[in-house]
Amino acid sequence: MENKNCAGCGVALQQENPDQLGFVPEQALSRTPVICQRCYRIKNYNEASGITLNQDDFLKLLGHVGTTDSLVVNIVDLFDFEGSMISGLPRFVGNNPIILVVNKIDLLPKVTNYNRILNWVQRQAKEAGLKVADIVLCSARKNMGFERVIEALDEHRKGRDIYVVGATNVGKSTLINRLIHDYSDLDAELTVSQYPGTTLDLVRIPLDDGGSIIDTPGIVYKHRLTELVNKKDLMKVMPDKPMKPLVFQLNSGQSVYFGALARFDFLQGERQSFTFYVSNSLEAHRTKLEKADELYENHKGVLLQPPVLENLDELPKLTKHAIRIPKGGNLDVSISGLGWVKANGVQGAELAIHVPRGVKVAVRESLI
Repeated sequence: MENKNCAGCGVALQQENPDQLGFVPEQALSRTPVICQRCYRIKNYNEASGITLNQDDFLKLLGHVGTTDSLVVNIVDLFDFEGSMISGLPRFVGNNPIILVVNKIDLLPKVTNYNRILNWVQRQAKEAGLKVADIVLCSARKNMGFERVIEALDEHRKGRDIYVVGATNVGKSTLINRLIHDYSDLDAELTVSQYPGTTLDLVRIPLDDGGSIIDTPGIVYKHRLTELVNKKDLMKVMPDKPMKPLVFQLNSGQSVYFGALARFDFLQGERQSFTFYVSNSLEAHRTKLEKADELYENHKGVLLQPPVLENLDELPKLTKHAIRIPKGGNLDVSISGLGWVKANGVQGAELAIHVPRGVKVAVRESLI
C-alpha cells in the first residue's frame, strides 16, 4: 500500500478506516487500475459517499475555490437553516457566483406557501451577509424543484466548473447524484484533482462539455445535534416525511421535553401557544417546571428517549440558554439539528432552552 494513490481522485490509498478518504478494501487491490471505495461507488453505483472534513481543512478548500473561475453551489438544509449555513462563504470563494440550493422542502407541512419560504430565505441570506446569484428551493430526495436547480446552473454556469459545498446531512450526496445523472457520462474516468496547499484530493466528475462537477467532502459542524447523536438516534431526530406541527397551550412555569435531547421552559409570560416543528418520531413530554429536573434524572434514556440509556453518556451534558421573545414577536427559536419552536403569542415570553453543550440555539424571524 505504500506510495499508492487512487487512479480516480489521486488520494493516498489506505485500508485502516472506511470512513476516511482513500479507503480501499483488500479485494479491490487486484483490480487495474486501483481506485478508492469512494470513486468506485461514484463510478459504478452513482453514489457519492459522505466523507467529512474538519472546519480548518474545509476553509483551506474554500480558499482554493476563490482562485478559480467557477460556479459555487452551496447546499443548505431548510430543516436546520442556521446550523448548515457556511459562515463567511463569500469571503473564501472570491468573486465566484454562489447559487444557494435550499434542500428538504418536502419536510415542511403540506400547506406551506413556498413563495413565502423563498422570501424568508432571501431575507435570512441577506442578514447573514451572503450575496447570491440565485436561490432555489428543492427536495433532492423527493425530486421536487430539481428542474429549477438545473435551470439555475445552466443560467449562471457559463461553461465553468461547478463546486458543490455543504455541511454533512444536508442532502449533498443526493443532489450530487442527480447532477452526475443529468450532466455526466458515468463511464468516463474520474480524473485526478490535487490542490496545492491543502491535504485534500477531491473527486472531479467530468461533464460532456469539458467542464467538471467537483464533489467536496461535507464539513462537520459540531454545533448541530445531528453530529452528536449516534446513527440509530439520528433516524428519530431527522424527519423523513412532512412534519406535523405540535401545538401546546402553555402557562408560565411549564416545560416540554423532546426525548433526553432538549427541554423547553416557559418561564414567564401570559398563557399562550407554542408550535413545535420537530421529527414526527420524537415524543414530547410536558411537565411542570418545578418537576423538570426530577423527570430528567429519573427517566432520561427510558421514558425520555432518544437517546436510549446506554447511549446517553455519548452526549454532552444539557446546558441552559436564556431566550427573550419581545412583544409582537413573530419569532422562532431554532435548535440546530432538532427543529424549531414558534412563539405564537404577541405578549412576549421569557424562555429557557436546554440542549447538549455546544448545540446552536438561535432566535429568528418565523419561517412559517
